[in-house]
Amino acid sequence: MKLLSAIVPCYNEEENVADFYQEFIKNESFFREKEVELELWYINDGSKDRTAREVKKLIERDRRVHLLSFSRNFGKEAALYAGMEKAKGDFVVFLDADLQDPPSLLPEMYGYLEQGYDSVATRRVTRKGEPPIRSFFARMFYRLMKKFSKTEIMDGARDYRLMTRQVVDAILSMPEYNRFSKGIFGWVGFETKWLEFENIERKKGETKWSFWKLFIYSLEGITAFSTVPLAFAAFMGVVFCVAAFVFIVFIIVRKLLFGDPTSGWPSLVCIISLISGVQLFCLGIVGQYLAKTYMEVKRRPIYLVKEEI
Repeated sequence: MKLLSAIVPCYNEEENVADFYQEFIKNESFFREKEVELELWYINDGSKDRTAREVKKLIERDRRVHLLSFSRNFGKEAALYAGMEKAKGDFVVFLDADLQDPPSLLPEMYGYLEQGYDSVATRRVTRKGEPPIRSFFARMFYRLMKKFSKTEIMDGARDYRLMTRQVVDAILSMPEYNRFSKGIFGWVGFETKWLEFENIERKKGETKWSFWKLFIYSLEGITAFSTVPLAFAAFMGVVFCVAAFVFIVFIIVRKLLFGDPTSGWPSLVCIISLISGVQLFCLGIVGQYLAKTYMEVKRRPIYLVKEEI
């Protein structure tokens, strides 16, 4: 018998824990025919509600259910990594507890692994139910990543992904503190089959991803898998140095030929403000990379465990 490990990150998902379990367990008969056993890891990412209590109720009924609780909220990336470390399955799948990643797709996904694929990933073809502004910036992010990074990141990609043990071990070999899983999935390579599905709105609770959190997450992705922003900062420095030299020559020539005095402090203030803004912007880019290096060299643990059942 082979083993399929499902990893479910949870942050304040007490309303969805039992519902997710019921949907996931509907695949039991299919996998029994395939001689595949199931295990379910709920990763409690420092929830402030009764998420852990709801999972413990399931553990009393089903010994295939496990709980790993963090000492505080470390983020979804840490939860995915922790789940991979705990999962012992020949196959590992990530799913969201809010049922936006439909467990009903698992039989089809497993079928592609039987055909020889190393992993099966999912992407949304629509963003129905999302605010238009949020959808717009999400599309812009994926376009930037395609231009900035050599790592394949699909538009609308979800963390919902079924992988073989070989792929999981490859991901675990990258214990970096600043994690961006969508980029890591692409970086490790392997043959991946993409499945498309319509966006599913969460049935209970509210999303934990605010616009600001998504913005910070996008910056993490860009700086984690691309050095183009650093090249852009250097390019802007060269452009302004050349422009400054041209302006100096222009002022000297105008003074010598026409005797025109240098005047116009308002334009001077505008130019100084523009250049200062560009300098601060480029300094911020360098600061982002320096901050990542600072956090990596500290070698802090990606997560801390409070309870494991």
